[in-house]
Amino acid sequence: MKKLLTVISILFLVGACTQSSEQMDAAMEQPDIVGEEISYSTDETTMNGYIAHDANQMGQRPGVLVVHEWWGHDEHARNSADMLAELGYVALAVDMYGGGQQASHPEDAMRFSNNVMSNFDTAKARFNAAIETLKANENVDTSRIGAVGYCFGGSVILAMAHSGMDLDGIAAFHAGLQLPVMPQEGLTSRVLIMNGADDPFVTQEQVENLTGAYESINADYQYINYEGAMHAYTNPAADSLGQTFDLPLAYDAETDSLSWSEMTSFFSETFKD
Repeated sequence: MKKLLTVISILFLVGACTQSSEQMDAAMEQPDIVGEEISYSTDETTMNGYIAHDANQMGQRPGVLVVHEWWGHDEHARNSADMLAELGYVALAVDMYGGGQQASHPEDAMRFSNNVMSNFDTAKARFNAAIETLKANENVDTSRIGAVGYCFGGSVILAMAHSGMDLDGIAAFHAGLQLPVMPQEGLTSRVLIMNGADDPFVTQEQVENLTGAYESINADYQYINYEGAMHAYTNPAADSLGQTFDLPLAYDAETDSLSWSEMTSFFSETFKD
């Protein structure tokens, strides 16, 4: 009887150890997202960003910049960086305004964004500083760099790609299309633009002008209009911001999910070995 009890005990312990090992393996397969504050600068401005990666991934991987909405560097941009890290990228949520400035009112947001887009040389310097900061991270494959942008940030990454910045691919969500730089010969970036068909900030004329310019230079681009989606459809805070400031903003969970899946496929194709 004692022998039987001993065998049963051993089997129980082996089973427990096996289960623990399986659980450990499963845990290791789950992303371990590490995010940290990071400061970087141009000759004139110090910017406060946020960089994220999956600590469970080994080796170098593509880097992706995330450019915020016109409200400034905020949780929406940081959450996007974390989600990109879960996909296997190193993601840097940038600060285009400097000093981590955030707008508390649309008038401030308009002033901040206009200051950037009306002084494009300064904007390029800030964006390039972000690229160099991302490339300096030991986990980044410096030969594979992309960018994501929301609203104002979508306009930024489009203009940067058009101006010749070395970006493999860019994915713009609900981007404004009044750009300081339009597509030019020699554009090498793949371009994905995902806007809401009901976005009042984007006119059909702007869409036709931009897509026509892409067609004229045979660019690798895709423009998607999501029916029923309005401006800021990816931002869960859009509804409250729209109500507070009487702006035509609205979060759309379905379109948010669809566009993220589209972006995921886009970068998977862009960065394939």
